[in-house]
Amino acid sequence: MPHSPDAPVPSPDHADAPSVGGSARGSGPRLDEAAAELLSRRGVGDLAEKMGIEILEMSAERAVGRMPVAGNTQPYGILHGGAHVVLAESLGSMAANVHAGPGRVAMGIELNASHSRSAPGGWVTGTCTALHLGRTLATHEIVTTDDQGRRLSTVRITNFIGDAR
Repeated sequence: MPHSPDAPVPSPDHADAPSVGGSARGSGPRLDEAAAELLSRRGVGDLAEKMGIEILEMSAERAVGRMPVAGNTQPYGILHGGAHVVLAESLGSMAANVHAGPGRVAMGIELNASHSRSAPGGWVTGTCTALHLGRTLATHEIVTTDDQGRRLSTVRITNFIGDAR
């Protein structure tokens, strides 16, 4: 697939994590210190990498990422509903793990998704916003949009936070 002028490019600070990108205008992803440490240690995960998910911004309170529709479609040629959920869960889980902090881990315990519109091409962007950041639970809402900014789906994820084993 050709590189779009608006597509994120790998950040030199995260050369080992090709799915962490910034804008083509030269800026890297906006990561708070805890997010940068988490992503350098854990990456985004095999599934997110296979789907082409790129992280643009990451903190416990807000995360933004995107993925191409191409390669993630269902037989009708539109973005697979599960792909929306993978993008959303990736963002929500990473943000919850940033909130959890060192020595703790966040694990998804509930997720729901409502799809409003299909995406036949281009890129899908997910914007994750914290709804609740507690000691043992973190809940985030993730809205996915198409290249025109139209809402495609709304996802909510709740993560349990516990001690790492």
